[in-house]
Amino acid sequence: MDRKFWLLRGLRFLLFAALFLTVAVFVTQALWNWLVPELFHGPAISVTQTVGLLLLSRILFGGFRGGGTGNWAQRRKAWQQRMAGRMEHLSPEAREKFRQQMQSRCSMGWSQQPSAPAESKVQQHA
Repeated sequence: MDRKFWLLRGLRFLLFAALFLTVAVFVTQALWNWLVPELFHGPAISVTQTVGLLLLSRILFGGFRGGGTGNWAQRRKAWQQRMAGRMEHLSPEAREKFRQQMQSRCSMGWSQQPSAPAESKVQQHA
């Protein structure tokens, strides 16, 4: 029973992977043949050319490393460790100055409370 379960699960996975790949190929081909000839006067492509295009874009932009999310998480953790190491060597005053500079450069205006000049503008119009 257990062996049959895993065999069926593996076959189902292969079926969905093949279905996903087929849909991705036909969607890519349709988008290419709709946009490229119209916008850039380029050629229409066949299914085999579409597969080649997807393979080439994977090689150029994604590579064949597995687990892209894991790699991203590892890079993020390494960056956080480097930043923590740099912050350790700063004095408390320099650390606070750095935090304020980063907050002023990277903060989103819509997520902050209104500052004093914005409040004075509202009072002037009233």
